[in-house]
This record gives sequence, C-alpha cells and structure tokens, in this order.
Amino acid sequence: MPRPVPPADAPAVRTPAHSSASDQFQARALRRQVSETESRQANGPDWDRYADEYQATHGHYLGDAGFIWGPEGIGEHALGILGPVAGKDVLELGSGACQCSRWVCDQGGRAIGLDLSHRQLRHAQRLDARTGTAVPAVQATATALPFRADSFDIVFCSFGALQFVKDIDVTVEETVRVLRTGGRFAFSITHPTRWMFPDDPGEEGLVASQSYWDRTPYVEIDEATGVTSYVEHHRTLGDWVSLLATAGFRLTDLVEPEWPPDNHRIWGGWSRTRGLLTPGTAIFVADLL
Repeated sequence: MPRPVPPADAPAVRTPAHSSASDQFQARALRRQVSETESRQANGPDWDRYADEYQATHGHYLGDAGFIWGPEGIGEHALGILGPVAGKDVLELGSGACQCSRWVCDQGGRAIGLDLSHRQLRHAQRLDARTGTAVPAVQATATALPFRADSFDIVFCSFGALQFVKDIDVTVEETVRVLRTGGRFAFSITHPTRWMFPDDPGEEGLVASQSYWDRTPYVEIDEATGVTSYVEHHRTLGDWVSLLATAGFRLTDLVEPEWPPDNHRIWGGWSRTRGLLTPGTAIFVADLL
C-alpha cells in the first residue's frame, strides 16, 4: 500500500517504510516537484524491490483471488462498487499480483491486469498457477494504456497506480479512451485528508501536522546514489471531483469505508486506533457519459 507523507519532524535519513530487512540503502524523505518520467523511473524499481515482501506480508489478507478495496479489508462482494461483472470486459490499473482481477474472472468477467512492476506480475503468474484462474496481464504505465479505444466496460484501481502518477490527467484521458460509453471507472486511494497527519498507526497519527492543500509530492532519495527511489502524489477530494467531471464522468458515489471494529490489523499507517476516528480510504465511482 502507498503511504502518506511522514510528519514534518521525521528524520532526514531513514529506512523506507516498506523496505525489507535486507535492503541496504537508506532514503532521505522530502517534498518537491517531480516529473512523470522521474516518478515512473522511481516507482517501477521500487515496487520490484518490494514485491516479494509485499506479497509475503499481505498476500493472505488480500487472498489469491480476493478483492478488497483498502486496508479496512472490506471487499467488493460487500460493497458492489463495480456492479455485475459477468460477461464484461474489465481492466485493472496497478494490478499487482492480479488478486482483484482474478476475483472478477471467477465472477464471470473478462479481466486484464496492468502494472508497472515486472516482479509483481511474476507473482501474478505464480497465483495463476496456484488457483487455476489465469489473468492476462501486461507491464505498462497507466499514462499509456496499450489497448484500443472502446475496449472495456469497467476500469478499476484498488490502491494501485493512480497515486504514483504525476500526469494524472493523462491517465484519466486514457481511461476515457479505452472505456465504452456508459462504462464505469472506480478507484480507491488513501483518503486525501490523511495527508494532514503523520503516517503513524498510533495516537500520534491523529494530530494534524501539515496542510491538506499542500500538493507537493512526497519523495524519497536513495542516500547512496542520490537517485529518486519513491514518489507519491497527493490530490484533494475537490481535485478528484473536478478531474472526473472535466473528463466527462458522472460521479455516482464516494465511499468512505468505516473501520470494522473487529479488524486489529496494522498496515503501515492504517490501524484500528486511527480507523475508528478518521477515514483512511476513499473510493470514487464514476460513469462515462
């Protein structure tokens, strides 16, 4: 899962929050503008490094053919965000190991996964073999979808590519291009209000420390090489609504899942302590006019 920006008094040099114990580099965290190219060159290798640990740590929670919309653990079977998927052509952006797409296939949909990380897609192949449900998948960026126009009935993203993209308007334009008229675009992201708070699952993560309207990207720099190793972009709720409306979508729902009282799992900055008081996930549901 992506992570919000750390507090203003975070150490200048630190081990990245999603690094494995075997990682030898340390990263310096800062806020600065970056290009789409720099974002992509950082985040592809970052997810390749992190993929094995991510799947080992969270794979059981996600399910080999499961579909949850965020760390709260609430599934598509309960929310019905996509609507009926049987017989429909479905594209998942930032699919990782294609767990969500595999669930769509098991419900009778024709799903395709897309991810920037080659290593994540190797895990998808592993799960294909283990489950017997094979999901076609491509390695590509969400700003240049390798599909013909009017190819899909649904495009969705569950905490995937969108927060790692600088040129988000291009991604939305590409989504419009590949969707059929009346098609659905649904995606979950870190709830934008979370950017006001430290990325701490405890009570310290409940005290606002920075501006909600500061859209400066969060960046990590590899101390050994000086190379940008991770980038995450922030948009406000209003930014997302405006972006969708301008692109020709009709927003049909904005879901803010409540934290289940019996969920005691800690996932980065997501926890029961914070989740019972503040939203951690926002799910946008929009249909193409």
